[in-house]
Amino acid sequence: MQPKTVLLTLAIAALYVLHQDVGFWRTAHPLVFGFLPVALAYHAAYCVAAAVLMWVLTRVAWPHHLDDTRERRH
Repeated sequence: MQPKTVLLTLAIAALYVLHQDVGFWRTAHPLVFGFLPVALAYHAAYCVAAAVLMWVLTRVAWPHHLDDTRERRH
């Protein structure tokens, strides 16, 4: 395996583990920015992290031959 593949796989696994949020389910405190329950703030940050990881995956690991728009003659 290439180091890039290992790092991306570890990033996906880390995001999966972080998705299993059980620490903030029982309380709404502390409030983030004075109004946002901590569980909601955690979920918002997780969504941003997932979007960034998907962007990285499409930029780095996307198979470039799928974007070939030239007509292929067989």
